[in-house]
Amino acid sequence: MCHTDDSRAPEPPRKGPIGEQASIELHSADGAAYRAYSVAPAGKTGAGIVILPDVRGLHPYYEDLATRFAEAGFRAIAVDYFGRTAGTGPRDDAFDWKPHFEKTSPEGIAHDVRAAIDRLRADAKNPKLPVFTVGFCFGGSNSWRQSGDNPDVAGCIGFYGGHPIERAGASIPRMKAPLLMLLAGDDKGTPPSEFEEFARLVRARGLEVEAHTYAGAPHSYFDRSFAQHRDACQDSWKRILDFTDRTARSH
Repeated sequence: MCHTDDSRAPEPPRKGPIGEQASIELHSADGAAYRAYSVAPAGKTGAGIVILPDVRGLHPYYEDLATRFAEAGFRAIAVDYFGRTAGTGPRDDAFDWKPHFEKTSPEGIAHDVRAAIDRLRADAKNPKLPVFTVGFCFGGSNSWRQSGDNPDVAGCIGFYGGHPIERAGASIPRMKAPLLMLLAGDDKGTPPSEFEEFARLVRARGLEVEAHTYAGAPHSYFDRSFAQHRDACQDSWKRILDFTDRTARSH
């Protein structure tokens, strides 16, 4: 897994007040109910974002990250993958995520993301609200996959998305949205060549892929407790905001 309950997301370079925030229950097209965490900015919403966690599903790091995105001006929802098998209650570090992770499917995740997209647009009272996805590790690859599985997204962002060809390759022929890949140079989980090949295959579709590798950064570097990787965190935020601001204008 990427983060523990003590992990917290780095603060964004632009920071405004937040409005309502709540743990909510969403319902996917296949009838599944799942817990999510929703945070809105206090001011005008220019875009929405769906946060896809690591293999542990929704836990405090990602709820905190939703708040950080709301501070940056996004209406944000962090989703959980395990409503179909683990229920909708909150969980802590003792949660045994492995049997639930093994029962996830790309189709179920796409349904869950769809429910979050629809909720963001409904809450914003804007059916054309540009909505992005951002994910971490398992969620990173699944975020990129939404470019094909939910092709009305504005763009798809992934941090150190493990095994992208295996987890997202099947959606490449359907992809429509640009990708941002933020990669850890000291990530032992996936060979750099696989990220390069994945980006090449997506670019061959005529889509924009912005990929950046942070030399020496470990898997899960996007954590404000990692003071030695503060520059990588700040640069990641800058790239996210540049990517979303630019892409939202043209969406």
